[in-house]
Amino acid sequence: MGRKDFGAKPLSYPQPVWIIATYDEDGKPDAMNAAWGGISEMNEIYVCLSAGHKTCKNFEKTGAFTVSMADAGHIAGCDYVGIVSGNKEPDKFQKAGFTATKSRFVNAPVINELAVCMECRVIEYNKKSCILRGEVVNVSVDESALTDGKVDVKKVAPVCFDPFNNTYNIIGEPIANAFSIGKNCK
Repeated sequence: MGRKDFGAKPLSYPQPVWIIATYDEDGKPDAMNAAWGGISEMNEIYVCLSAGHKTCKNFEKTGAFTVSMADAGHIAGCDYVGIVSGNKEPDKFQKAGFTATKSRFVNAPVINELAVCMECRVIEYNKKSCILRGEVVNVSVDESALTDGKVDVKKVAPVCFDPFNNTYNIIGEPIANAFSIGKNCK
């Protein structure tokens, strides 16, 4: 059996499904779905966002944004904020079924319905490359997603994007303890 070539494309598993939230000039929350991002340093993330998004205009003014992990229980709202533009639909946050609480650490909304949230300051945004770099200043997790004080991936039920098949998939079935199973290799 051979291999099938898919060409020069950024196809990889898993792709996080992040919901980027900001405040607009009137203090109204806005959110968008972004599946092209990752961790670049211990307290730094990056995400690829084209400059035309309302979210980009917002974080350029406020210097802050939050990144919540999409979850299975709210996938319709998470998908909605990815297919509807805040430039055209001023109530998309509310129509997605989201409510917000202001972050205690940055000038951006925490989406109450999504359990895991990174609260970030803008480091830089490059309009040519579309890369937003953010400093994570806090990670907050709703207590409903904890078991014995630890984040419980099954309670969070985060989803990832499958770029090969254009689908969302639930993450959450542990198979091994990281940094220990490899010790058995010889």
